Amino acid sequence: MNYWKQGKDNIYVAAHRGLCSQYPENTISAFRAALEAGVDQIETDIQVTKDGELVLIHDLQVDRTTNGTGYVYDFTFEELRKLDAGNGERIPTLRELMELVKDVPGLTLDLELKVVPLPSCEQLAYDVCDRTLAMVEKYGFRDRIVINTWMAKLHEYIYKKYGKTYRQHIFFPFSFMREYTIDPTSYAYCCCMFSQVNAPLNIATPAECEEMRAHGVDPWVGAAVKDEEGVDMAIQCGASLITCNNADEILAILRKKGYHK
Repeated sequence: MNYWKQGKDNIYVAAHRGLCSQYPENTISAFRAALEAGVDQIETDIQVTKDGELVLIHDLQVDRTTNGTGYVYDFTFEELRKLDAGNGERIPTLRELMELVKDVPGLTLDLELKVVPLPSCEQLAYDVCDRTLAMVEKYGFRDRIVINTWMAKLHEYIYKKYGKTYRQHIFFPFSFMREYTIDPTSYAYCCCMFSQVNAPLNIATPAECEEMRAHGVDPWVGAAVKDEEGVDMAIQCGASLITCNNADEILAILRKKGYHK
């Protein structure tokens, strides 16, 4: 099955951390609401606990999104599970998300690796990456995911180890991903396009998006899109996917305009 039918005239919608405009971000309720809205993709963030559990939370610390304080990696999974992530929700595991979506036809996932290969945790970052991809394989999701990270060094690790087995999601301008030794367009499937010229909503220009497409990389836009103005800008720049917090509203706007099949 071809899960990737997005394009300029059929713009996919990804729920950024689930339907987080209405539910606590990166929680099962947010993911379930996104599925009910009919999204094409769920985006989430992967971190690891002190005892090695892959969990879904954006920040390195739990302070903003839970009633706890401290770094995710300083908690055991049992300790982390006791925290309230909003409205009584708990921080979910990657396995729980995979179980939730495994039978949803057509759905794709954007998995963001938050543990990156800094000197203090380089091997841990690679281990988390490998374990994430192993779980992707376990659930038969190889053709249904993009893997993303804000650090080119980790992208290059994936490319060197796995080739183009997995779709890789990069960022433009490439400086966002720090130093790189391989041209990111040589391995990327898609790219979240930000402006280099202080454009409205920080969305890249049509020319920048077309240049990325000329390299064979699908141009996407990020979570600054939240209303019709943002949707119109995404259409104008030629994006084929919008990642957003209010996926239900963005889907409705795209469908009304005839840009979501």
